[in-house]
Amino acid sequence: MRIKRYLAKDMRQALRLVREEQGPDAVILSSQRTEDGVEVTAAADYEGALEPRLVAGGQGDRLDERKAPPSPAASGFSTGFESSFAAQMQRATVVAEHSQAAEHSNEMNSELKRLRQMLETQVATLAWNDLTRRAPVHAELLRELTHLGLGPELVAEVTAQAPRHFEFAEAHRHALAQIAKRIEVAGDRYLETGGMIALVGPTGSGKTTTLAKLAARWVLRHGPRDIALVAADSMRIGAQDQIHTLGRLLGVPAYSVDGAGELAGLLAKLSDRRLVLVDTAGLSPKDTRQLAELSALGAAHPKLEAMLVLSASVQAGAIEEAIARYGAARPRTCILTKLDEATSLGGLLSALIRSRIAVAYVSEGQLVPEDLAPARAHQLIARAVELSRRSGAMADEELLHRRFGGMAHALA
Repeated sequence: MRIKRYLAKDMRQALRLVREEQGPDAVILSSQRTEDGVEVTAAADYEGALEPRLVAGGQGDRLDERKAPPSPAASGFSTGFESSFAAQMQRATVVAEHSQAAEHSNEMNSELKRLRQMLETQVATLAWNDLTRRAPVHAELLRELTHLGLGPELVAEVTAQAPRHFEFAEAHRHALAQIAKRIEVAGDRYLETGGMIALVGPTGSGKTTTLAKLAARWVLRHGPRDIALVAADSMRIGAQDQIHTLGRLLGVPAYSVDGAGELAGLLAKLSDRRLVLVDTAGLSPKDTRQLAELSALGAAHPKLEAMLVLSASVQAGAIEEAIARYGAARPRTCILTKLDEATSLGGLLSALIRSRIAVAYVSEGQLVPEDLAPARAHQLIARAVELSRRSGAMADEELLHRRFGGMAHALA
């Protein structure tokens, strides 16, 4: 039996080498890929393959190549095996051709993808250049609003609404006013008329501090008689103690509950209070255990509504994730905390506009009750512009090309 290993750059070349050297009846024993191509092991001349014997040689063991007369059974096996050589070679050739075709197809797809990206970039750049030529004020407005960190859909929409005859300063003011109109605010109604409010939000967003500010403001304005505090956070150590300590300082009753079931019974007893503030456990982005509790909040009492507490110091992606995750609590309003730690507000404002959650209050600093104020849309826009100018944020030109290059025809 002749067994030989062949190295080639691909399977087709390896099979050709096998045919040329061992003939069409050779058998492929194994094949594998290597760094340089493929390695194929092939064999021919199977007549003496049934009784191989190792004999001692001068330099070590070797295969005895003397051929023993095959038995009838061996002859039948050899004949049947040899009859499949050609078919096996043909199948190997087909497989190799398909493999090479697949590789070639993948290479072509990758190349086409690169060409498409290149063409899209070039087309977007040409379109952007056309936009800056035909509508320079709108192009500059797109750039300026993108600097604020606003979402591309919102930027494109308000830019398209700017009249063509406006100079840039006037167009800029017009665009900011349009954005402010899209920000819903709730005013000071909670501290004026009260309600049952459950403060929900991610861990570290400032729920307990915000509750303390709201409670202190209410007591200063209305006195301690018609308010109650509820600690429903049984996850964080000391959270309930904080609410009870706050209650003693303000002279208002404070209660503790464990879960939505207990909360429903307590709220029924507190239905005569004008303002009930409920502190809930924070929900980290990876925690799924409390989703059922959030869903049960709305059923705890007909008057209970969730107020989402959002930290302005986190990135826009975290804001969007919090809004999505706390959707189970059906929040109608939100409070923006840690405005003094924010570096940008554009992404936050875009997320609020998309979700249509009204902003009730804004908070910056830890002073109770001073650092709390009703939300004003124009003030949020002014703060966003100030933060953008202070940080010197600049939009990437290639990003502008990709996002807004296609607006040239819309503004024509």
